[in-house]
Parts: sequence; C-alpha cells; structure tokens
Amino acid sequence: MDHRRRTAPGILRLQVLFLLFHTIAQIMAEQEVENLSGLSTNPEKDIFVVRENGTTCLMAEFAAKFIVPYDVWASNYVDLITEQADIPLSRGAEMKGRCGQNESELQVFWVDKAYALKMLFVKESHNTSKGVEASWRLSKVQFVYDTSEKTYFKDAVNPKKHTASSHRLSALVTPAGKSYECQAQQTISLTSTDHQKTVALLLSSVHIQPFDIISDFVFSEEHKCPVDEREQLEETLPLILGLILGLVIVITLTIYHIHHKLTANQVQIPRDRSQYKHMG
Repeated sequence: MDHRRRTAPGILRLQVLFLLFHTIAQIMAEQEVENLSGLSTNPEKDIFVVRENGTTCLMAEFAAKFIVPYDVWASNYVDLITEQADIPLSRGAEMKGRCGQNESELQVFWVDKAYALKMLFVKESHNTSKGVEASWRLSKVQFVYDTSEKTYFKDAVNPKKHTASSHRLSALVTPAGKSYECQAQQTISLTSTDHQKTVALLLSSVHIQPFDIISDFVFSEEHKCPVDEREQLEETLPLILGLILGLVIVITLTIYHIHHKLTANQVQIPRDRSQYKHMG
C-alpha cells in the first residue's frame, strides 16, 4: 500500500512534466514564423511562412483588404448613417501559426493588434468514382477589428472591438499535395457581431499551401482557380487561332504550288487533228 502511495505522486509529476513539455513545444512551434513581405515586389502583397521542426509547413502569399461598414451620427446627432472603412492588411504585421496533419492555421495582427485575421485550413478525404481523393480548403475566416482605432474609423458610434466570421465556408478548394494560386480578386463575406453587418474580405494575388510542402520555402505544383484558367485561355485563344489560320494558309499555298507545277509539266495534246501529221 505504501509503495502505491509513493508511486502515484511520481506518476502525477511525470504527467505534469509531460503536459508542460507538450505545451512548451506547441508554443515554440507557433513561434517559428516569418513575415517575408519585404521580398514581394507587390507592395500590397504579404508573404507569411510557418515552420515546424526546421521545415516549412505553411506558406501564404496574398493581398487582402477588408470593407467594413460602421455607424456614425448624422449631422443632426439623432439619426445614424453607415460609413465604410477600407482596411488593408499592412506590411510588417505580426503573425503566428500552427500546422497539423489535417488542420492548419494562420493568424495575422497589425496596428497594435487592433486588427486580427485568422484563417483555418482543413484537409479531407472523399470517396469518388476514381477512389479515395484528398483535398484541402479554407474552412473558416475570422476578422477582429476595433472601431475605436482612428486610422480607418472616424467617429464611430459606440466604438469597441467586433468579430466578423465566415459561415460554412468552403473556399480555395485544392487537391492534396498542390498549392492554390489565383491572381484574380475574390470576395469572402463575413458576418459581424456589430448588428450582423456584412464585412467583405477581398483577396487577390493568392498563392497558398497549408499542407504537404515538400521543399523548404518552395510551393508545390499550382492548382489555378477557374477565373485564372479562363483568363489564360482568353489570352492564348487568339494566338492559337492565329497559328491555325497561318498553318491553313501555308498548306493551301503549298498545295496550289504543287498543283501548278504538275500542271505545267504535262504535255499539251493538240486539239486540232490536222496538227497530228506535223508530229510524225
């Protein structure tokens, strides 16, 4: 009995130490982040990298801007009118992130944490006619903003922090093992705690991969969004049609030249029978 009593505290201490070590490891993993936005030639685009165990596990490049409606007093100080704040994701933002086998997360903070963006990615497997296929997607976006911050909000009524969140989001769907790329602008609607107002997140110049990065700081093969593919087709279609037309012209001229040459080499047979006696 005494042996059991002495052993129990020892096991408890080991469990506490293990939990503490696990917590510290998680914190250290979250701190392995780098904001490489200064490397971008696009002043509006940010570059974020999350690394665990010395290896890149999440990379994200994108330009982001939030369109946020908020209330201000009208000139009569009786009625409320709605203004709009355009809040860009600024360079030099703080960030943290975490990577998992099936769930990864990126968090970005700027202007003294008056604004915070959280993006949650999940990887899933589905049974299809071709078998089991895996893909990842952006499953949740959350934006925290403070209407008392004076850079973008002017004289907001009841200034305080609000949270705008997505609802049943399934965006940036990409086959597993690939990165998502989309230069075109896309909009994600968020519902705010500020009287259910709709906040718009505008994303552009996007290149993201939250799972299965093989090479350090290098995206895997791109999966392009439908808009980019359509625009690329629209750009290349005139060139393809021009090449086809040119090829048709060359073939036509070649056939004409060959036909003309064969016709010129044929012996001319006299039509008048009286000419045959001169051919003897």
